[in-house]
Amino acid sequence: MVVALLFLGLIVLFLFRFATAYGDFTLMSKKHPKRQEIEDKVVWITGASRGIGEILANQLASLGAKLIISARNEAELERVRTQLKGKHAPGEVKILPLDLASGEESLRKAVEKAESFFPGSGVDYMIHNAAFERPKSSALDVTEEGLKATFDVNVLGTITLTKLLAPFMLKRGRGHFVVMSSAAGKTPAPGQAVYSASKFALNGYFSSLRSELSQQGIRVTVVCPGPIATSNNAGSRVPSEKRVPAEKCAELTIIAATHGLKEAWISYQPVLTVMYLVQYMPTVGHWVMDKVGKNRVEAAVSEKGSTYSMSLLFGKKKAS
Repeated sequence: MVVALLFLGLIVLFLFRFATAYGDFTLMSKKHPKRQEIEDKVVWITGASRGIGEILANQLASLGAKLIISARNEAELERVRTQLKGKHAPGEVKILPLDLASGEESLRKAVEKAESFFPGSGVDYMIHNAAFERPKSSALDVTEEGLKATFDVNVLGTITLTKLLAPFMLKRGRGHFVVMSSAAGKTPAPGQAVYSASKFALNGYFSSLRSELSQQGIRVTVVCPGPIATSNNAGSRVPSEKRVPAEKCAELTIIAATHGLKEAWISYQPVLTVMYLVQYMPTVGHWVMDKVGKNRVEAAVSEKGSTYSMSLLFGKKKAS
């Protein structure tokens, strides 16, 4: 009887932790970033002028990192730099304007400049945070322009930057790529088909890169956030939509990277459940997404109701 009660208690505890989870269980078991993995290391962040990129810069600066911050808007990068505080901030923070869609030669020059900023110490961490996301629409409504714009930034530019930087890391025998992917890169994302396709591409490339270079000192951490509360969606007409705070997402990203996790999922329910189903029970997971797909697209395009609510499974959308 005692054993049965203990077993039942463990099941209840597991279900409670799963229901209240903010990430996968491996990530949740790591409570704090390892400062020693960040302090005095050179960290290059793309998409650092706003959102999670800006928050990552703030948190990494406070951990003693030497920062290189990149985005297209140099004025916004200056704004970010002035507010950073830490062992090497703001005075030693380097600004490197960057457009991931600018082509290989332009990206080559950016890599060479980044490698020269801190004499005797090249880039230790490359955080691929910049991303392009078109307004939500049906998979069949995508234009050639939208398809190209998304893949130029999310896939081609990111992969090219990696290809150009990796040889420097290999020469030193160390380096870490941290990739801000998405839950949409692990599960179907009705209403975000092209964005989802670009993130699936990133997951495939960086997982392969990890396998090829792990024995040569190169580490890769792929981070897959679900719905995140950032300044970009602060004006959403769906305030009830449950999103992980951007500050928490950034903290968990740093935890995942400093603990050397290969992949990390960051989200509240029900997205985590869908990710687990698609990963471990794909037939069931894809059945669920097939059921919510049409309703999710309608909710996304009209901005009426949460596009992550499981009520969509029954065709009921919350009123705005």
